[in-house]
Amino acid sequence: MNAISRLLNPRSVAVIGASADVKKTAGRPVAYLRKHGYAGDIYPVNPRADHIDGLRCYPDIASLPGVPDVGIVLLGAERAHVAVRELAQRGTAAAIVLASGYTEVGAEGARRQAELIEAAGDMRLLGPNTIGLVNLTGNIVLSASGALEMDHFPVGSIGVVSQSGGILGALLSRAAARGIGLSKLISTSNEVDLELADFIDYLADDEATKVIALYVESVRHPEKFRAAALKAARAGKPVVAFKIGRSEAGAKAAVSHTGALAGADSMYDALFKEVGVIRAQSFGDLLDIPVALATGRTLRGNRVAILTSTGGAGTLVSDSLGVSGFDTPAPDAETAARLRALQTGDHAALDRNPIDVTLAGLQPDLLRGAIRALLASPSYDALAIIVGSSSLAMPELMAGAIQDCLPESDKPVIAFVSPHAPAVAALLTQRGVPAFAAAESCTVALAGMLHHAQWKAPTLADAVAPVDVTDLLSGVSGEASLDEAQAKQLFARFGVPCAGETVVVSPAEAERAAQAYGGRVVLKILTGEITHKSDVGGVAVNLTPDLVGARLTAMKDEVHGKTGVMVQRFLVQEMVAGGTELILGMHRDPLGTAILLGMGGITAELFKDTTMRLLPGDGRGLSRDDALEMVHELKTWPLLDGFRGRPKADVPALVQAIVAFSQMTAQLGERLVEAEINPVFVLPEGKGVRAADGVVVLGAAA
Repeated sequence: MNAISRLLNPRSVAVIGASADVKKTAGRPVAYLRKHGYAGDIYPVNPRADHIDGLRCYPDIASLPGVPDVGIVLLGAERAHVAVRELAQRGTAAAIVLASGYTEVGAEGARRQAELIEAAGDMRLLGPNTIGLVNLTGNIVLSASGALEMDHFPVGSIGVVSQSGGILGALLSRAAARGIGLSKLISTSNEVDLELADFIDYLADDEATKVIALYVESVRHPEKFRAAALKAARAGKPVVAFKIGRSEAGAKAAVSHTGALAGADSMYDALFKEVGVIRAQSFGDLLDIPVALATGRTLRGNRVAILTSTGGAGTLVSDSLGVSGFDTPAPDAETAARLRALQTGDHAALDRNPIDVTLAGLQPDLLRGAIRALLASPSYDALAIIVGSSSLAMPELMAGAIQDCLPESDKPVIAFVSPHAPAVAALLTQRGVPAFAAAESCTVALAGMLHHAQWKAPTLADAVAPVDVTDLLSGVSGEASLDEAQAKQLFARFGVPCAGETVVVSPAEAERAAQAYGGRVVLKILTGEITHKSDVGGVAVNLTPDLVGARLTAMKDEVHGKTGVMVQRFLVQEMVAGGTELILGMHRDPLGTAILLGMGGITAELFKDTTMRLLPGDGRGLSRDDALEMVHELKTWPLLDGFRGRPKADVPALVQAIVAFSQMTAQLGERLVEAEINPVFVLPEGKGVRAADGVVVLGAAA
């Protein structure tokens, strides 16, 4: 076994600083191990005690009769490193350090944490500032937390890894109350060594775990996380993550619009999307989604049958599903006939969905027949059963009737328990029917299942030969913003088409350039000192040749008055008409480098209709498949697809521009600090795209 396997399945455990008083924190680890039937050796270490809970107590680590697989260190932060060093010297596989007082408290804590890492050497560390872990499937409790004070753990197939110790207790208690079984509970906390990715990797191989749930504060090593999450995906094990800190990711001040649109939280969305992680939008979702996925059933589409004996509750579920894009079609003729054959009289409403079988709650055979008919129906991909008040008197009959039908189909079957009846919901969940107390939870669970079923691993773009841009960048030293003309020359070199334009320095040159374009033009200031030109009066559109000269003179004065910058150079640019304005940019942060696509123009930050993809990190850009998916994900996609008689846009040209821009971003790497095209005009089919404005900020050359 490797060190992590020995940590989760230790043959022996040393408890450093153990107490004989079970009412004290230091008394709990030994008590928990004994209480839950740990079968390995337990070595309490305390120089002031001879025995603890009937076990021989050792004065120090050197006196232990064998090398423990795991050491639980209960000493304070100022002494924990001493025990860690001694455990490492004995050859212990891993130590769990529960003490707080490390990086979370400042500089002195950071010094202690560095001391702890140095003391561990090659030994693996969990923590510090952790509550430890519980292997529920192995009855192994390596913790001192009072949150684990229960006689029996709800054992199941959901593994939970949390960067917060307290959250584990909250999830455990909620899971127990709802009849949701867990396999492993692991608190990583400060993550001086072992982290989220290590345990995702372990759980991907763990036979007892079908679903992995994460409580995430931050991902410290994105590449390691990416590899572990993809391993879980390949193993068929869904990963569900609740990432806190969404409100902290507010837009930052940046040269480009992209920097404001692509906050840190958006980068997590992009990372999770890439590796197939399902993002829980609320803390409650962190149980609702995994409990549905743990059934192992596959949701192949968005059509849901709702079987109810209480109309109002059925409408709640139907409405919630509809808002989230699910379809609740009426039964097909054959299915309706099967349902009518089950119940005579005028009590039932069988030609619509929700399917209201009034007496189903009182007649288990009727319920079985209806469930079987709906599971067999080609019209439905999932079944939601409304459990009404009649179930309160006979919960076992209701649960049994539903459970009997499960082997006949692999379609998802979930329940909405309409009255407040936690015991009924827990019973159903334990019988393999995830039960929820809110209609919205039903929707969230099914959406998570659909996300998992539809996710596809990203396709890698073909490797391409580097583009020579030495001549364009050779004159740029240190950090610098290219002017618009230089930026678009760079874009064009990689294959992004740009609008025709001419650099001018005088009104006369501007007039001649406008006449050469043969129509109306755009006039812009040309300087690397001012990026948001429109904000300072540095852009004028729809100008005729006879007006452009005078407008240049007025623009120079206006911009100088607002900024103090005396602009000497200007761009006269052909007017691009008849296209849809989008924004195409790149953004870099600790999670990686992402390409952003969204609604463009001056309202880009107002509407925030954007989507993002992370670059693979191997020097490649995005694939055409990724680029096309990005286009389809925009709320404004219908505008490109012929909305209300508009001409269809040249989507293939847009896809090629996205790929080209991403290849530029990948090739330039860290040299490229920011880059953006806003707007890029997507013209009608066959007419291509045009980059009409551009921003490039370069860093110092390596």
